[in-house]
This record gives sequence, structure tokens and C-alpha cells, in this order.
Amino acid sequence: MNLIDVHCHLTHEYFKDKLDAVLKRAEKAGLKAIIVSGVNPPANREVLALAKKHPKLIKASLGIYPIDALGLAEAETGLPRQTEKINLEEEFKFIEKNKDAVHCIGEVGMDFHWAYKEKTYAQQAENFRKIIRFALRIKKPLVIHSRKAEEECLQILEEEIKNHEIPVIQHCFSGRKSLMSKGVELGHYFSIPPCIIKSSNFQTLVKKVPLTQLLTETDSPWLSPYQEQMNEPAFVTESIKQIALVKELSEEAVADQIWKNYQKIFGK
Repeated sequence: MNLIDVHCHLTHEYFKDKLDAVLKRAEKAGLKAIIVSGVNPPANREVLALAKKHPKLIKASLGIYPIDALGLAEAETGLPRQTEKINLEEEFKFIEKNKDAVHCIGEVGMDFHWAYKEKTYAQQAENFRKIIRFALRIKKPLVIHSRKAEEECLQILEEEIKNHEIPVIQHCFSGRKSLMSKGVELGHYFSIPPCIIKSSNFQTLVKKVPLTQLLTETDSPWLSPYQEQMNEPAFVTESIKQIALVKELSEEAVADQIWKNYQKIFGK
């Protein structure tokens, strides 16, 4: 089987002395591509360097996390911290300069878990629209973070992207059923983490989304399917198993279609 992890954070400090072993386990599990996500300028540079070091397996996704864009650093995450507002235009210049080495733009979007909607909606929405328009200009797929902002993100994406000009991947989507259906209607893809084995939300998402619009991710080192173990790309096998159970298909059929979805999005 050809497997894919479309969203993870291998530049996290947890992987610092474990990366070689993690990549070996991933290849042994059947992964052919791992998309590593950036969240701010320093993280993006680390992601790009990692992708250049492992070009056959690791692909770069350069992002502007909505909280980082505001300069509102979360609690310690193990990733580079951003305590000042991101200069979007400067980061756009950097990404465009390196666009041939960039697989997609993400993670980007809106977040009302770490930031109060009442205080930050206008700025988050403005930033998100600018990022979408930039992705459209350089013709790169978008990977969306929409924590407690699923409806708002979908509305803006519908307004800004017409006729499926670029693919949209909803990372760890946690919206209600009607919003799942809206995303499907808009032609979005939904990436499923291995914690689906214990998440009724992701199981419902898999039921509602056609297999032709599903992908697999890990969000490593978070969202592990195992209580005593940090997440890693090899664990997308658990996503495949659970999707197969929900869809009542073979694991091979699921993996084959998800690989086709990946190729359709990225053309490679």
C-alpha cells in the first residue's frame, strides 16, 4: 500500500533525536510522502530545511497559524514561538521565493479556542482572506486549521475560492454534521488522524465524506491513537484501518483511493 501523511509536525522538539528512527518506521509502514507543516516564519524555515534534507519522503507545507499571525503565542508547544504579529507580506515573499519546494500552504485558517472570537474575528478573517488570495495567486493547495471556527472558515473559503481553483484540505475538522456536508459540497478534502479509533466525531466525518474526498494525517506528535505513545507518521495505518471499517471496504481499497486523492491534489 502507498500511504500518505498530509499533515504533521516533525520539526517539533520531541523528534529532535528520534527523527531517523521515525522516518524508518514510516517507510516500513508504507508511507511514500509525509507533508510537514509550518506555523510561523521560523518554523517554515525549519520545515523547508527538513524537506530539502529528505526530498524523497518529506514535503514542505509552509503556514501561518492564525494565533501566531496575531502574535498571541499559545502555551509551550515544542514548536518555534511567535510572540509578535507576523508580517504577512514579508512571509508571502519568502514562500513565493521558495514556491518550487513548497507542496502547499498550511496550516492556515481561524481559531477561536486560543483567541476570543469577539476580540479577534475581524483581524483573523482579514488575515485568512489575504492568505487565501496569496495561495490562489501562486496556485498552491490550502491546509485549513479551523478550531472552533469551522463555520466561519467555510464561509470565507466559499466566498474567496470559486470553481475549485485550488484544492482545500480540512485538517482535523471538528464541525457539526451540516458543516461536514457543506465542506463536501464545496469539494474540500478531509484528512483523518489515527485517533479516529477513539473519536466518534472523526468516525462520523468518515461516514459523511465520500472516500474520494478523504486523506490521512497524523498531526504528529499530537493526536496519538495510543495512550502511552506520542504520535508519528507510521500510525496513519490506524486511520486506514478505521476508515475501512466505517466504509466497509478493504484496507487496500481505502489506501489506494486515498493515494489517488493525494496524486489528484498535488499532481505527483
